[in-house]
Amino acid sequence: METNYPWLSVSGFGSHIKSTQTKLIVQKKNSVEEYPLESVKNLLIVGGHTISSGTITQLIKKGAIISFFEPDGNPIGIISPFGYHNDPEVYHAQQTGSRHRYATVIAQGALKSRLVAINRLQETQNVVLFYEGESDFLHKSLEEMAYLIKLDEIRRLHRLTSDMYYEIMSRNTKPEFGFRRRTLRPQIDPINAMLSFGYAMLFGNCCVSLIGARLDPDIGLLHEGNGGLVNDIAESMKSEMIDKVVFRIARESLIPEDYELTNDRCMLSDELIRNLIKTFHDTINNNKIDEQVSNLSNAIRNNGEFKALY
Repeated sequence: METNYPWLSVSGFGSHIKSTQTKLIVQKKNSVEEYPLESVKNLLIVGGHTISSGTITQLIKKGAIISFFEPDGNPIGIISPFGYHNDPEVYHAQQTGSRHRYATVIAQGALKSRLVAINRLQETQNVVLFYEGESDFLHKSLEEMAYLIKLDEIRRLHRLTSDMYYEIMSRNTKPEFGFRRRTLRPQIDPINAMLSFGYAMLFGNCCVSLIGARLDPDIGLLHEGNGGLVNDIAESMKSEMIDKVVFRIARESLIPEDYELTNDRCMLSDELIRNLIKTFHDTINNNKIDEQVSNLSNAIRNNGEFKALY
């Protein structure tokens, strides 16, 4: 029975990505991995690698999408097959529809998922992570989001509660890992580096589903900029599909040999990356992502209600 690869990741640096008429070949150092071209639906290229134009052509002909990311998981862009154009009616609906109410639902879904994650960690680890007043503030923020009028206000409160979430979660990590909060590129500690890698995987999967639904991935609701709608879909999924894995590894098995600290960034080892990929293949729930995208697509097309899954 042929294995299906809804997404395949090539990460780090120095891999050579080649192909034959039937196989995708990934060569890195002394290892060579081969995959049936027909089975690769989304190739995620994270970091610096070489890929031939012939291989790109072969993948596109098979209907695959190629997604590119910076080494720290920051999305760069995608190559998709001819014909993956947005439905003009849906594109118009995305441009003209009410972003405010959808942004509110997405922000609320993200905060609900993070409150669940914090409470679950407190119960399983028998610890108290909230400082005085923090839990009340987050729950009040959840209620307040429904009454905010301006998009900027929703985004501002979303950023604040998200920053609080990572800081609260950091209290259950070992001080030697240097994780205090979520930081932007370049990542200088292993936990942030693992989070970025996981979010890159999740981003790629959400992007595939959005393109399949003929939605424009750059027309965000809560998030702005390139890939804004992809980040909207991923936001409420991060804590369950990525964060739970990363914080468990940091708590139970992360050792200094798993990463290297340079002057300006943290580099994860090949072995740790392989383990992350294997684990994320299990925790990233394609069906839930597809359902989330389908719900949003129907809401945008029909000017209906949207409920964020988490």
